[in-house]
Amino acid sequence: MYVLTPKQMRVADATASERVGDIALMRAAGERIADVAKRYARGPKIVAFAGPGNNGGDAFAALALLDTFECSIYAQVALQPSDARRDAEERARAADVDVRPFPESESSARAAVAGCDLILVGLVGTGARLPLPDVYEPVIAAINESDAPVLAIDIPAGVDGENGLVAEPAVRADVTVTLGALKPGLLLQPGRSCTGDLWLADIGMPEDILQAQPRAFAALDDAEFLALLPHRADTSDKRSSGAPLIVAGSEQFPGAAVLTAMAAARAGAGYVTVATPQNAAPALRMHLIEQVAVGLDQARAPQEIISDLVDVAKRCSSIGIGPGLGLEDSIGEIVRGLVQATDLPIVADASALFHFSKNLEGLRGKKIVLTPHEREFARLSGKGTIKNGERVDRLREFVDRTGITTLLKGASTLIYDGTTMHINTTGTTALATAGTGDVLTGIIATLLSQGLSSVDAARAGAYWHGLAGKHAATIRQRGVIARDVYESLAAALPKSPAERVPLMRVF
Repeated sequence: MYVLTPKQMRVADATASERVGDIALMRAAGERIADVAKRYARGPKIVAFAGPGNNGGDAFAALALLDTFECSIYAQVALQPSDARRDAEERARAADVDVRPFPESESSARAAVAGCDLILVGLVGTGARLPLPDVYEPVIAAINESDAPVLAIDIPAGVDGENGLVAEPAVRADVTVTLGALKPGLLLQPGRSCTGDLWLADIGMPEDILQAQPRAFAALDDAEFLALLPHRADTSDKRSSGAPLIVAGSEQFPGAAVLTAMAAARAGAGYVTVATPQNAAPALRMHLIEQVAVGLDQARAPQEIISDLVDVAKRCSSIGIGPGLGLEDSIGEIVRGLVQATDLPIVADASALFHFSKNLEGLRGKKIVLTPHEREFARLSGKGTIKNGERVDRLREFVDRTGITTLLKGASTLIYDGTTMHINTTGTTALATAGTGDVLTGIIATLLSQGLSSVDAARAGAYWHGLAGKHAATIRQRGVIARDVYESLAAALPKSPAERVPLMRVF
């Protein structure tokens, strides 16, 4: 999916208006917004608030098509309205939309939304300067206090379309219909929490205009994910189908290795090998039937263990390393030594990240994906805790400095390889439970073993991981555990999508 910054969106809008016409674009926007409004309205009464620009014009355009509803709009006067805004206002009035003055106090704003069944908000667009003018404060307060569903047009007012920062007052929407392309601020926290359900509306912008914008950001949809997902050839055998080596587990944390190995298998690997300390191997063998568990003799010198692992890796096609291994210096020597001794693609998590933080330079030039959460990233980067709104900039700085493809976990997981910042849209709170990071490691290890590049394995893995978490939550409304997630991988695969649709639910 296209993800455009506010500046890029302005360029695309202007170019599309010249070619298609701003009236046609706004009419299409009105159709899409009206379609979503019908899904969320709890009854016949719809109240809208319109600023003086084209975002307010979109509100008029939507109401003009909601003629089976009782529609009112509280609008600021457009001193220099665009042709599209004039057209939308004329059509709304012709459809008997009740046009009223914009409220000047919180009490009048509360009276405006009293008893309504949907609030449509078209105050400002993606490129608005923040914080918003004081005139919007009483209206936004009344909107946020209302029990009615709130639909934001393009972006919730008060959310920065570039970085997701929220400048109060800001609208807390239940649903947002964004027009033409996604914006980073809708996908990044804390802006994502103000967005509610996100719908992407095709308003007739020609594909080449969107394509012409630099790909600073990107996000997958189901079609793109399925196109990335490797498929077994008719001539495949168990090793050519993907043979990841999972280096994980310890006597204290054998479950981490089990979860990683099972996730690798459920993601489609044909032959999964797990290398684990000997004192953890019996526990693994109790849980792993189809996977091979190789015990590592901790009494041997690290260099001898590295040699054993390199020998095992000769029959594998990727490595997943780190979950549950431990923080001992000897483990660190093994982890770093193995990475130096192999050219296989690697995904590293958990304990491996701790040990790599002491020697990032040794990873330069390796086909490797690091998968830290924010606390692990703070240690890896050497620059401390990530502050609100810093995730994109901090990840860019780290990858540009080190050359290491990195997946930064979170509600809006980011993947960056030095070119495009990929934002995952399938995050879910169902994944906020122990062991789901190990599952992600297993998925990515399999995708690497099947030939995907580091960045493609990471972004496809994150997308699939989120889909599986959501599917698991539909089966078990409370108490989803990591096993539920890897068991949901197959069922969570999207159906082959049809042609591009005018309206698409993103999350």
